[in-house]
This record gives sequence, structure tokens and C-alpha cells, in this order.
Amino acid sequence: MTERAKTERAKTAQAKTERIQKILAQWGIASRRHAETLIREGRVKLNGQLVSLGDKADPKRDRLEVDGKPVRYRDRPELIYLLIHKPTGLLSTCSDPQGRSTVLDLLPSHLAQGTGLHPVGRLDRDSSGALLLTNDGDLTLRLTHPRYHLPKTYQVWVEGNPSEEDLQQWREGVMLMGKKTLPAEIRVMAHRPDRTLLRVIMTEGKNRQIRRVAEALGLEVLRLHRLAIGSIQLQPRHDAELPKGGYRFLTPAEISLLRSQAHLKLETFAETR
Repeated sequence: MTERAKTERAKTAQAKTERIQKILAQWGIASRRHAETLIREGRVKLNGQLVSLGDKADPKRDRLEVDGKPVRYRDRPELIYLLIHKPTGLLSTCSDPQGRSTVLDLLPSHLAQGTGLHPVGRLDRDSSGALLLTNDGDLTLRLTHPRYHLPKTYQVWVEGNPSEEDLQQWREGVMLMGKKTLPAEIRVMAHRPDRTLLRVIMTEGKNRQIRRVAEALGLEVLRLHRLAIGSIQLQPRHDAELPKGGYRFLTPAEISLLRSQAHLKLETFAETR
């Protein structure tokens, strides 16, 4: 074999490999973040050897194991897409080292276990409202990437009565960690003597962003509730609001819209009941 042929073969082999945490996310085994945790905890093996973050594998040739059990693409669970109404006090994660309750505790065991369901993004422990769960790793990666600005709608009670100047600054962007936040839509919905209700629509989701922006403006958030993720709402038109702690399967139209916004083709999905 010539040196050129060897080089081309090596390039082809390398092109087939992907980071192991990405493979596990794409296969619906765990979210990208949870897969990284599994690797750090020594629970993932590649061809019998423990792997490290950054290690790559060829999904079609290599043997992957999680917690001693082999995982293969054909074992991937059917795709599931859920909307839950997260109450305050729950963590938006799959598990917690301190044993605190997570959003998976809201689901029956046949959904919470063995399906690879994980939250798409986060809603902090003190906040409530709409949260997506799926085992579609590709969709999760796309929707949590800064490139895809999916609007999210919030109902926010703040202490006191913020000035129009403060609200306009929020609309135009506020400096956080040396970077200006993207423009947001802010509307005053109600006034009380000691508090104000705001409707906030934003297209980015930095950690605790609404609370941090409010703090930067000298405002205290009393209650934060997410009403909608894109066009997916806790209370669809003409329907009752999803009860607190409840969940529902997304409709085919909602799944199609989400995947199109993430520039992904529509795949088959399950409504596992």
C-alpha cells in the first residue's frame, strides 16, 4: 500500500470516530452533560477499557459499555418527547449526588428508567413551569447550542415597581460576565403596591439569566414561571393548563416544529404510556 493510500485510509477511519459522550447522547443513552458525568465516574468502557473525556470511538466497530452493560445503536430507545410542568424545589437534572428530588421523579418508572430521557436545558430549582424532556440527543444538542435562539416566555414577579429606564435597559441588553445579553421583550402585565408582574420573552438561556439580569438592575425576583418554549405552551389555546407536576407527550406537529427549528429531519417517535 502506498503512503498516500495509507494516509487516505487513516483519514477515513478518523472521520468515522466521534467523541464518546456525543455518541451516548445521539443514541439516547444520556444527555451530553450526563454522559460526561458517567465518563468521569468511570462507568463507561470502550473495548473493555475505561474511557476519559475526549476519547473517541467508531460507533459501528467499537464496543461501548455503560455500568457493565453493552450499548449499541440498535438498542437505542424509541424517541420520546415530553413537556412537564416543573414545580419549584426540583432539580432539572437526571440525578443528584446529594439525593435531592429531580424532574425525573415526576415520571412513572417506565419513562424515567431505561429510556435515556433528560431535560433540554435547565430551569433552576426555585423556578417553575415548562420544561422539555427527551431522549433525542441530536435535538438536545441543537436546542441548547447558542446558535439556535428558541424564544422562551416567562412570567416574572419582581419586588417593587421598576422604572421604565430599568426595563428599557433590560430590553436592550445588560452586561453579564463581560458580555451583553441579547435583546429581550419585556412587558408590564400588572402592578401591585409592593410588586410588579412582567412578561419576559428571551432567546438565550444563560445560567439563572433572568435572576442575574434583575439583580444587575437592582431588582429582586420573587417568582419566576416559564409559560412556553417556542410555541409549546403549558396552556395550549382552548385547553386547560398542564397541572403542576404533570406531563404530556408532544404532538407530532410540535415535534416537527422543534426539529425543523433545529434543522433536523423528523424521525419516528414513541408515546410510551
